[in-house]
Amino acid sequence: MSEAPTVGIIGLGIGRAHIRGFQANGCNIVAVCQRDEAGGRKIAERYGIPAVFTRWQELIETARPQIVVVASPPNLHREIALAAFAAGAHVLCEKPLAMNQDEGRAMVEAAARHKKIAMTCFNWRYPVAMQEMSRRLAQGAVGRVLHVNARWYGAAWADPNTKSTWRMDAQQAGFGAMGDMGVHLVDLIRSNLGPIARVSAATGVAFPQRSAPGINRPADADDHCSVLAELESGGLVTLNVSRVTHGTNEQAFEVFGDKGALCYRLVRSAPRWYEGELRAAEGGTPLAPVSLPPLETKFAEGDPMEQVGGTLMAALIARLLDGIKTGKTPSPTLEEGLQAQQVLDAIAASVTQRGWAEVAR
Repeated sequence: MSEAPTVGIIGLGIGRAHIRGFQANGCNIVAVCQRDEAGGRKIAERYGIPAVFTRWQELIETARPQIVVVASPPNLHREIALAAFAAGAHVLCEKPLAMNQDEGRAMVEAAARHKKIAMTCFNWRYPVAMQEMSRRLAQGAVGRVLHVNARWYGAAWADPNTKSTWRMDAQQAGFGAMGDMGVHLVDLIRSNLGPIARVSAATGVAFPQRSAPGINRPADADDHCSVLAELESGGLVTLNVSRVTHGTNEQAFEVFGDKGALCYRLVRSAPRWYEGELRAAEGGTPLAPVSLPPLETKFAEGDPMEQVGGTLMAALIARLLDGIKTGKTPSPTLEEGLQAQQVLDAIAASVTQRGWAEVAR
């Protein structure tokens, strides 16, 4: 693309982070879409976006963007993505990719059929600490992986009186905390350590009296989830996710091998939190901090959503734009989103059957 590519963003929750990320890369956001028109117009005015739609179909048909961002609830991901591909657009889709692996596979096949670049928004690969951890793991710094601890704790809905959203409704979200937060950890595990072979999981709903807006049924999407998993390489994984942990907003990914260890942590309340922190150990030495280069960005100011967009989203979007130029889809691909979806489906199966479940390949 010789001119700035045009972008349409569907969904303005996490979609607001996408706005900052695309603008940081010099893109022309021509339209946004959400059901609340007044709220959509307020956001459009804030970021200088000319068109607002309340129906995603109208955005695709009327604005005709070259790139469509799918940031709606997951129950709409497949339908929107297929329409975007058919209209000739490239797609960046939020996670979880879809409601299940069959829907995700249909999206992957459509991207291939229409010869479009399509990526999954696994933006938490891009803190500088995680980038350094990935580099060291690829070089074999820990040796043979023995066991892994991964966790993501947040307090967004720890208070039972906090206003509920579609995220509490499994028919719209598919998964709760596991699909919203835990799928990022699944991606970090898979992309750094290889496929997950099987899982055993349990979930909980902290406040079933909450329900999604306009829906008269108890909340049924998981608020917290614990998973024991086995890698195809033989390493063991413990994964814990919660959106109801009072006073906490952090993620961690710790890998222990027969030669050493790497421990990543990101605390959202810390200064320059989007860089993360990393500790390493080799042989019998204690864990010690790893010196990291600062993240060079001029778009890291603003509220937390804008900070995510101007740092982590911006890094992922730069890869998307490069892929559009070269015609080669960069990682994280839609296929990788499907592979993470297969792990989510296995977790759901494990919860239902109360035992181990194999991950589809």
